[in-house]
Amino acid sequence: MALALQTFPTVKDANAALKAAGTRYLGGGTLVVRAANEGDVSVFGLVRSTDPALSAITVADGKVRIGASVTMAAIACHPELAILARAARAVGGPAIRNMATVGGNLFAPAPYGDFAVALLALDATVGTEDGELPIEIFLAKRDGNRSIVTSVGFTLPKADGFRFLKVSRVKPKGVSVLSIAAVLDQAADGTVSSARIALGCMADRPMRAKAAEKALKGKKLDQNGIAAAQAAATEGIAPITDPIASAWYRAEVLPVHLGRLLLA
Repeated sequence: MALALQTFPTVKDANAALKAAGTRYLGGGTLVVRAANEGDVSVFGLVRSTDPALSAITVADGKVRIGASVTMAAIACHPELAILARAARAVGGPAIRNMATVGGNLFAPAPYGDFAVALLALDATVGTEDGELPIEIFLAKRDGNRSIVTSVGFTLPKADGFRFLKVSRVKPKGVSVLSIAAVLDQAADGTVSSARIALGCMADRPMRAKAAEKALKGKKLDQNGIAAAQAAATEGIAPITDPIASAWYRAEVLPVHLGRLLLA
């Protein structure tokens, strides 16, 4: 079945078109086009917008706003987003990164969505025409979302406060076994004063490792200090099983890789 494509100059007009049955929004196309190629006949109309705001990146006073149509390639080479370069480069190979968008990554099912894991750790907000939502709430409700995501926003962490790790069997562009992102604040004595840890492939969408976060507070980032966080890392997880790895394997190796991330 042929897919009809409608292009609109504003997000408002594109949102109106999405109210029709059988329509999907087309960003980079890495999700919706693949689904069509694999035989998904539930979608027969694609909607896109050329609104310039969707492709804008602004960084001012420590605050970042990234348009939903910004690609992983653009983020990876942006001089003021160097802390996110590793997470952006974790998304596929060069061809995919030239197409894959920030907005699309928020909807990517596990084992994809590595960049969304980073955004969850950064406590990002997700913007739509209806307003902004904390990313944790957005991810929980994303399956029912029909409004076009317009942007994500977050506060830049300290240069040494953000960490990201993707584990895959094939380098450099393999599908994730798991991914972990963390934003850590440390007091003058080196103890962790606050922590946000996000996990990929430990559920059907990115999730917080809240038990590990709690266990890490007040501890130093040494082997003894992180032991409790490693022990708590699997609390509340429901890892996926796919051809890359079983749920059992993912749960077994998560504490090991969390330790490597924290000790980096």
